[in-house]
Amino acid sequence: MRILAFSASLRQDSLNGKLLAIAARMVMEGGAEVDLADFSELVMPNYNFDVERAGFPEECIDLGRRVEQADGLLISTPEYNHSFPGTLKNSIDWLSRLRPMPLRGRSVQILSAAPSLVGGNRAAEALSTPMEVLGMHVMPDRFSLNTANEAFTEEGELLDPKRLERLQGTIDYFLKVTNSLKLMD
Repeated sequence: MRILAFSASLRQDSLNGKLLAIAARMVMEGGAEVDLADFSELVMPNYNFDVERAGFPEECIDLGRRVEQADGLLISTPEYNHSFPGTLKNSIDWLSRLRPMPLRGRSVQILSAAPSLVGGNRAAEALSTPMEVLGMHVMPDRFSLNTANEAFTEEGELLDPKRLERLQGTIDYFLKVTNSLKLMD
């Protein structure tokens, strides 16, 4: 099983990057291969049909290829103004134009980390909508890490064992569903 994982934050030392690193390690410990993408290398020009007619951006083609090679996606998103980043929405819009459309039928586990008390819940919920519309299997249990600015050790590990246990359960379920979907293909 192969999982494409990335943080939708472009910041170097992002809270979502830290959360994703832990989750990706759990995925590998669960027996899956992880394609860990640096989202800053995948940022595309704003979607525009005129640009599409001239040819898809290389970043779109590359990301589409990586999605096609994956059985599932693991995405950690920051929350900006009660939603997910525009760069991620733009990437989804570009991917939706590829044929065959690579997102359809893939599972996706959405994570979020934010300093707020709701931990990016709104971003995770907002991200689930385009994913579902495009035929992805969105895991019902999103993991949102609230007060994330206080949640990590200096080494980037989660301080609270209960949060770590809950994240492990979320990842275990994601792998179980993704494996089941893979077996159905």
